[in-house]
Amino acid sequence: MAKDASFDVVSEVNVEEVKNAIQITLKELTNRFDFKGSTVEITLDGNKITVVGDDDFKLEQIKDILFSKLMKRGVPIKNIHFSETVKSLGGKARQTADLVSGIDKDNAKKINNKIKDAKLKVKTQIQDDQIRVTGKNRDDLQEVIQTLRKLDLPIELQFTNYR
Repeated sequence: MAKDASFDVVSEVNVEEVKNAIQITLKELTNRFDFKGSTVEITLDGNKITVVGDDDFKLEQIKDILFSKLMKRGVPIKNIHFSETVKSLGGKARQTADLVSGIDKDNAKKINNKIKDAKLKVKTQIQDDQIRVTGKNRDDLQEVIQTLRKLDLPIELQFTNYR
């Protein structure tokens, strides 16, 4: 009897890589001519990033550089959800972002329904903040992965523990 093959669908953010990207971004911004004498702050507190700049324009530039560094380090940008810009005293602009790890129940249901709609011979099981997909045929599992890559969700999916 053949053993079932499986993989896990997860959505994770590596906090260490986020810290590294923030350090590299701050180092680059201190050396840039257009940011001389400007306020540039990027802090990570738990799963929250706070970005402070002189105004909205500088804030967007800081975020663009941060995103480019995060992408180079393999951090999923879709899992960073920024809030509205808040003006503080002194005219500074501040934005906070949540680092989203794990698949919430709504997205898990969407993923589950998409897999069922594909009518493949696989089973899904929601386990806390991840989904395990099992099946006898590895080709079906590959097809599930391709189907989920096309799915438009507010988080980025990773596929791990492929056995």
